[in-house]
Amino acid sequence: MSKPTIDIQKEVNPNFEEVWRTKAPYNILKGGRNSFKSSVIALLLVFKMLWYINRGEKANVVVIRKVGNTIRDSVFNKIKWAIGKFGFTINLNGDFKETVAPFKITHRATGSTFYFYGQDDFQKLKSNDINNIIGVWYEEAAEFGSQEEFDQSNVTFMRQKHELAKFVLFFWSYNPPRNPYHWINDWSDKMIGEEDYLVHNSSYLDDQLGFVTEQMLKDIERIKNNDYDYYRYIYLGEPVGLGTNVYNMNLFKPLDSLPTDDRVLYLYYAMDTGHSVSATTCGCYGLTAKGRVIRLNTYYYSPAGRVRKKAPSELAKDIYEFIKATSTSEQWRGASIMTRTIDSAEAALRNQYYNDYGQHWDPVAKKKKIDMIDLVHELLAQGRFYYLKQPFETGLEYCDSNEIFIEEHKKYQFDAKTLNSDDPKVIKEDDHTCDELQYFCVGNALDLRLTV
Repeated sequence: MSKPTIDIQKEVNPNFEEVWRTKAPYNILKGGRNSFKSSVIALLLVFKMLWYINRGEKANVVVIRKVGNTIRDSVFNKIKWAIGKFGFTINLNGDFKETVAPFKITHRATGSTFYFYGQDDFQKLKSNDINNIIGVWYEEAAEFGSQEEFDQSNVTFMRQKHELAKFVLFFWSYNPPRNPYHWINDWSDKMIGEEDYLVHNSSYLDDQLGFVTEQMLKDIERIKNNDYDYYRYIYLGEPVGLGTNVYNMNLFKPLDSLPTDDRVLYLYYAMDTGHSVSATTCGCYGLTAKGRVIRLNTYYYSPAGRVRKKAPSELAKDIYEFIKATSTSEQWRGASIMTRTIDSAEAALRNQYYNDYGQHWDPVAKKKKIDMIDLVHELLAQGRFYYLKQPFETGLEYCDSNEIFIEEHKKYQFDAKTLNSDDPKVIKEDDHTCDELQYFCVGNALDLRLTV
């Protein structure tokens, strides 16, 4: 096995020294994006495991995210990166081997293993006797529903402590939610000064080693100029509060025409449905070569006040004609349709559409409302969202205007009675295009370069 070759002082910023030298069993690391808190935890957990490996001991670490399908692109790759930083290899003949079903990274000589779990698979996690545990890491801890979700698994891990370890070392890392009343903000504040707890804050401003590149700084500055509160929330890690209005409407940028220096490459459709009770809306979005996101056109049908409501078969036909007309527009000839996204709770119209036209709508994996709103906030704060003041005409009924889209977003508000709570609610009136925009951002976050 190769010798580890790493200079920790070149890999860990000075502001994390107390974390690296922690004597506390419980360590809460909160901070803004690009603060490198997750990188520090990954390096430290590998470092701790190597102490046992060098003594021929088997030692295990458990890494948990709320949702299992986020593991590969986050903590799994982060631990692989950290192992590589110490000069070890992960491959068929390497020092470590990896598997993805289940997610594990195992040291060949000692069997020391990093186990990766989603909290959504807690029963399997709880029934597994891992033993020889030296560390547990909850990444993106704000995704969890309460402190109790940690407590019910922590006892299981403590019982399986390595006999040479004084205690199991626990880490929580997260970006503080915007809402100061979110349970995790309240919990971490209460832990400050508690015996056996280290609560650490960090932001990109603490970087002294040059990890934050000029390109990253330029992007941060752009967001800072567009939406200062969002900058404070995302990059400084400050729970800035919500306010009554959900969005800053100055960040919805109107266009009289399409940009002459850019072109639409891809088309996306997103739909919120209502049938006989509330409105059905479908948005047509364009993604340009320069990364602009443009609301190109809107289908909006409301059954309010109508004696005869449209049936799913009629709505399916309307939507099909809307997509056919917008996707073949001369203004973006050759643009490809990437996805059609729909509320996951909607089955009737989705099935009707497939039955009639043989095309699937992708049900969105909905998050908590505040988390879906945050994705829209991110897109707006990047200054990349636009809408056509006058869409190119299709000549179809219920189309060719984005006014309802803008008006609904202007009126979109949090319920003031719920603001000072852990679970703020929006007022569910005239919010159909608002939901549909959120589905678009959630369902296409990777394409839109949004944080998932």
